[in-house]
Amino acid sequence: MKRRTAREKALQALFQIDVSQVEPESAIEHVLEGEKADEYLSGLVSGVLQNKETIDAEIKKHLEKWTLERLATVDRNLLRLSVYELMHQRENVPANVVMDEAIEIAKLYGDEQSSKFINGVLSKVKEQL
Repeated sequence: MKRRTAREKALQALFQIDVSQVEPESAIEHVLEGEKADEYLSGLVSGVLQNKETIDAEIKKHLEKWTLERLATVDRNLLRLSVYELMHQRENVPANVVMDEAIEIAKLYGDEQSSKFINGVLSKVKEQL
């Protein structure tokens, strides 16, 4: 599975977990739709869930006039996923690649303002790190 696909599927799984409180394994299995399990995807989901408090604290530092709870569920989980990758430099992925991928995924799954919003927050997080 390509990393881009793994990121999209990780976002879908995190969305399900956030909205429906399903178990991570069940959410991953659902988004895979019968495809073979992917280590990168599983690592992203488990990494975000294991580090959620730290990730959320980092995101909150960079939100202006917003609370984490008020964010659209897609945007919140895409930020969590991307901040996790930025903080933990998974597989030595460059920060600009993480940001570019997040912006493109936001264009697909978010609303018309999501990509700009995601870019703004991630740019601040990247500077801080």
